[in-house]
Amino acid sequence: MNAAETTMRRRWLKLLMALLVVLLLGAMGLYQLMNARTFQLAGELTDRVATNEKVVALTFDDGPDEHTPEIIDILAEHRVRATFFVIGSHVEARPQDAQALVAAGHQLANHTYTHRRMVFVSPATVASEVERTDAAIRMAGQRGEILFRPPTGKKLLVLPLYLADTHRHTVMWDVEPDSGNIPTASEIVSAVREEARPGSIILLHPWYASGRNTREAIEALITGLRDQGYRFVTVSELLASQQR
Repeated sequence: MNAAETTMRRRWLKLLMALLVVLLLGAMGLYQLMNARTFQLAGELTDRVATNEKVVALTFDDGPDEHTPEIIDILAEHRVRATFFVIGSHVEARPQDAQALVAAGHQLANHTYTHRRMVFVSPATVASEVERTDAAIRMAGQRGEILFRPPTGKKLLVLPLYLADTHRHTVMWDVEPDSGNIPTASEIVSAVREEARPGSIILLHPWYASGRNTREAIEALITGLRDQGYRFVTVSELLASQQR
């Protein structure tokens, strides 16, 4: 191989390396965008409300399931109204639980029909996942705006565009004490007390067998935040306080 060929080969290798770096950075950027809590490409998104008032919103993802009466009883005992981002297929399977949540004064919100990740999906899939869940929530008696939260918080392009076109508000969160490795109830309570701020939206997963520690933490979590001077509102109430 002569000198000219060697130089050309080195140039092509450098170009290939540069292209690989660009592709890697692009993939990392898409991943960060897909998982961003504070930004989406279109439509309204809220992860926390800017306020000096000591108010927070408790939100529960997934469900409902057989633990609904237990959760309703705990919240009723402490006079707390919460927001439940429910799965449409679960609402259809257990309409009595969704109706009970509405009757108890809680807010139902949309967490898609099947809880599939809403990235790299078609517009028709997005529409079906959202609209079928809205319909189930309406059948349960929910009135007013239906807020939306994407499963695992993932969104990219098609979902945000649909939400913007249909004037839906995406609600994320800024406190997430029970995701990842399953923490103990006391760890959940401690995390919430340390991380909650005025206007926080707290994400909890109290359903199924895996949610036992979260269910056990709810009461202490409420009393702990009340000791710090906080009061509890639904997400819609929290958003309305931002607009005043």
